[in-house]
Amino acid sequence: MISESGPELPQPQENQPRNSLRSFLVELLQTVVLALVLYFLIDSVLARVRVENVSMEPTLQPGEFILVNKLAYRLGNVSNGDVVIFHYPLNPSEDYIKRVIGIPGDVVTVQNHQVTVNGTVLDEPYIMAPPNYNNTWTVPAGQIFVLGDNRNSSSDSHNWGFVPLENLVGKALVVYWPLDQMKILTHPNVVNAAN
Repeated sequence: MISESGPELPQPQENQPRNSLRSFLVELLQTVVLALVLYFLIDSVLARVRVENVSMEPTLQPGEFILVNKLAYRLGNVSNGDVVIFHYPLNPSEDYIKRVIGIPGDVVTVQNHQVTVNGTVLDEPYIMAPPNYNNTWTVPAGQIFVLGDNRNSSSDSHNWGFVPLENLVGKALVVYWPLDQMKILTHPNVVNAAN
């Protein structure tokens, strides 16, 4: 027997608005969870640091924000020329930012307004002015020697000594704020550059 009523039309569903709301809420929850997972993944790899003082001028200015690679020294070694963030050895609750000048075994000498590492005068186009102090340091195992680029206005290894490697937080990568100051931070191999 053939029906003369034609094709069956879909019946309006009473649950359609409820299903749309449920779908929206599920998608919203998934988006929020994904955003939180991405945030925590990124936060475990990158730190955001605000420059607080003049010790790294002219490279870094007070008020600038930088991104820091927190895995750099878990996966690799520190090098001369790296701009690093570390827990200040005399008060580990404070973080400092400086440039690595000496790694374990290096002999760092500051004399006659020049810095030498293992007898090689460094080419330092990034400094504010030549240092006005003199001394020699031999970097012990498990430590680094750091100086601010603003040599004469920086509390650094020439004042208080070496930084233990375990105090390293990470390697500075980029200035991201303010936008007109955005730049990638270079990490010259200052010892090889001087040869």
